[in-house]
Amino acid sequence: MELLCVGGMNKLFTGNSLLGLCLRQCNQIQAGESSPHLPAPTSWFSTRKSGQLWEEHSRSHFFPGTLPKPFIWADPGTIITMGRPVTIWCQGSLQAESYHLYKEQVSQPLGMWVAWNFRDKARFSIKSMSPNSAGQFQCIYNSSSGWSERSDYLQLVVTGMYSKPSFSAHPSPLVASGGNVSLLCNSKDTMDTFHLLKEGGAGPPQHRESRFSAGRHQAVFPVDSVNISHGGIYRCYGSFRFSSHVWSHPSDHVDLKVTGTFEKPSLSAHPGPSVTLGENVTLQCRSESWCDTFHLFKEGFIVPPQRLHWQNNTGPFQVNFTMSLVNSVHAGTYRCYSSHSTSPYLLSQPSDPLELIVSEAANTTSPSKHKPDFKSASNSQDYTVENLIRMGMTGLVLVVLVVLLYQS
Repeated sequence: MELLCVGGMNKLFTGNSLLGLCLRQCNQIQAGESSPHLPAPTSWFSTRKSGQLWEEHSRSHFFPGTLPKPFIWADPGTIITMGRPVTIWCQGSLQAESYHLYKEQVSQPLGMWVAWNFRDKARFSIKSMSPNSAGQFQCIYNSSSGWSERSDYLQLVVTGMYSKPSFSAHPSPLVASGGNVSLLCNSKDTMDTFHLLKEGGAGPPQHRESRFSAGRHQAVFPVDSVNISHGGIYRCYGSFRFSSHVWSHPSDHVDLKVTGTFEKPSLSAHPGPSVTLGENVTLQCRSESWCDTFHLFKEGFIVPPQRLHWQNNTGPFQVNFTMSLVNSVHAGTYRCYSSHSTSPYLLSQPSDPLELIVSEAANTTSPSKHKPDFKSASNSQDYTVENLIRMGMTGLVLVVLVVLLYQS
């Protein structure tokens, strides 16, 4: 991990080791350094003041300080894609002289930031996030009054190490207010733990141990008594027990929408709900109250709903969902919802259901009356020929009988 410590008038020291130190220019002068580059750590610690600081710091590693603990956070967040930069901030006291950053299972500090002009916070920058950069972090500071307590733990996670899991909502991502829904995260890989995150959510991620079922490792995240705060975009990740801070790529997102917030719109079909194959039909969703977005759902259909925005700023609140060249796939039961663009995951009550019937083209003529029956005609002709032959044979027999009688 390459750790950078930056701040104020401090110079910059970088390295691929876990130890990175930032020193202000006055420390170089005390150490007798005339070079514009930072001295090596051994050169800096050879000074009396710095040696005393390190000795006090070493004692603080075993004995907690008495000053108020600092506040630690990460920017842009604690869950970082592999290869992306992140900055760890530590905020303490205006009287702080130096800040130190610790990582779990590492006895020595990862970095030190020497305050300049009595600044109350320090930053420790990681240029490129990697599995070695992930883990639990704490920071402390010292002043002339002594050392602070350690900060709370900061959990820094790297994502993008393993293939993404599958993610779905059951029975549907469309949930009535007060209802229940289950978010299922699963993977063919042997993931030990799955993690659920809501985009923009204020709460921490949820974690569930996986169970093996139907050939896949999976975890269920139940969401009970759904309310408007549950609406939003969700994703899940997987990880292994031996590296809990190293996660997979994110799953595809699930948009959880909460219904029942506004009055229901109406849904109608034009020219009608019964359509012939190949024709066009328009489903019109209309609301009596103000809204600017409409959603059309088909029952039992897993694809995302159609969504249209209201364009007419003066007319009624309605949109038209047009289906061209209708086929049997379009048949089914439809409902529509309305919403506000400022709250895209809060929907109205559902409209009354509309059943769309798709039928084949009706026949307008009767083939028995208006089309020749070639089979019947052929059979009639066969019967006529047979009758003529029989009549001819009968006449011939009569002639022969008459001749015989006349000769006798």
